[in-house]
Amino acid sequence: MYLIIFLVFMGLSLIVSQTLKSKFRKYSKIPISYGLTGANVAEKMLREQGVYDVKVISVEGQLTDHYNPQTKTVNLSREVYYGNSIASAAVAAHECGHAVQHATQYTWLQMRSKLVPVVSFASNWVQWVLLAGILLVNTFPQLLLGGIVLFALTTLFSFITLPVEINASQRALAWLKNSGLTTYENHDKAEDALRWAGYTYVVAALSSLATLLYYIMIFTGRRD
Repeated sequence: MYLIIFLVFMGLSLIVSQTLKSKFRKYSKIPISYGLTGANVAEKMLREQGVYDVKVISVEGQLTDHYNPQTKTVNLSREVYYGNSIASAAVAAHECGHAVQHATQYTWLQMRSKLVPVVSFASNWVQWVLLAGILLVNTFPQLLLGGIVLFALTTLFSFITLPVEINASQRALAWLKNSGLTTYENHDKAEDALRWAGYTYVVAALSSLATLLYYIMIFTGRRD
């Protein structure tokens, strides 16, 4: 059963990942208004949202864009940072959406931030505890139960991430539209790009939940 679950969600993850890359390549060819780069868009959004203590920097890699609340930096991949396209603008605005969440103490982001140390600890140990728990399920079931608790924390983190990502995209799209950087001709493309980026988090959360249920089934059926 676990192999089936793994293959199904691996397939979904691959489909979403490849589609996201395809969308990004497609929308990277569509220029944004006023000739602004992703870096320009990010700096403009931060200023207009009243966030002045966050820096916009370039990082290596593809689709490595993220906001770091500890260093207060919006980290944009080189393609986004220097790109003048609807894709670059959408990604840059999305990451700035996280910066605005941080500045306004968005509840879901605060919840996720508080879970980071716990989830970091759980991620380092959960696979080893689960493996040992499965091997000793009939003699020491408490070990598997402990692994399930650790895995449940990572699953909870995945689901708390969903409203954080959705809200960041909503903030980004609203700002892009209100600022005039997107028009009726290309706004739907910005929405499409961020929608597919959001699907990656949905698949990850559902995959984590399915795996958690599988471990619970092993625990509850250990005497069969």
